[in-house]
Amino acid sequence: MDDERPDLLTIGRLAQRTGLPVRTLRFWSDEGAVPPVARSAGGYRLYDAESVARVELVRTLRELGLGLDDVCRVLSGRTTVAEVADAHVAALDAQIRSLKVSRAVLSTVAKRGSTVEETALMNRLARLSAAERKQIIDEFKEEVFSGLDDPRLRDRMRAYSIELPDDPTPAQVDAWIELAELVRDPGFRTRLRTWMELNTPVPGQGRPPGASIWWARQIVQTVAEVRNGGVAPEGPAAAEVLSELFGDADRAAVLRSLEAGIEAGAEHYRRLVARVRGQNASPEATGELEWLARALRAADQT
Repeated sequence: MDDERPDLLTIGRLAQRTGLPVRTLRFWSDEGAVPPVARSAGGYRLYDAESVARVELVRTLRELGLGLDDVCRVLSGRTTVAEVADAHVAALDAQIRSLKVSRAVLSTVAKRGSTVEETALMNRLARLSAAERKQIIDEFKEEVFSGLDDPRLRDRMRAYSIELPDDPTPAQVDAWIELAELVRDPGFRTRLRTWMELNTPVPGQGRPPGASIWWARQIVQTVAEVRNGGVAPEGPAAAEVLSELFGDADRAAVLRSLEAGIEAGAEHYRRLVARVRGQNASPEATGELEWLARALRAADQT
């Protein structure tokens, strides 16, 4: 064969030249990606120097993830490498997003030690469409916030949204899974609704005394300072802090609001929302809120 055309290569020699298995080259040849340039008298495939270059191009495109059909379209001139690459970038982006979701779900499963049923639920929640996620939040908003007579609250709720970005981080997906489970819990909705009612002004009256705890972070900051300073919630110094924070406000009403928020898990909910949005949530305040509740109970007993 080589004596007939010494410049041509058998498929075995092409494999040696390119470092690819004969089986791979035969498959590419059968699919039209690297067709033989001639046949020997015995019917064997023969290739030339351009075939070597063509094999290298096919290998490069395959390593980049292009299917053999796309490779053949490029090589035949029916499309360009740039056009195929653009389509594959979009496909890879979608695959990367899907892998991030899978990683986040598996990470959460490992962290929680979830059952098969819990894993299936988390996977469904993580892969909801944007419209499906919005529906969950809208139903939650309707049950918890509807009918509360506070214009400022209504304005906030109209603009209120909890949306995952198109390319969420694993931490955002993890937070969304936990948040979606939380807001779909009827018990949580009931507790949060109770808390909201205690913090919503009655028509013709001012804001309830306890509402400022949740909307004014300086209260939490003040408590954090005295708590870090070693002030006990049952001591006289704590009573002075309460006077500074609430003056002559109805302490019992303040305590009811505070306990309702703690029971509802309002602080945890707030931090989950911030994590889903990719925002830097203010520091965890559960310890400060519980200190404040103890101080109010102690003051009520004196």
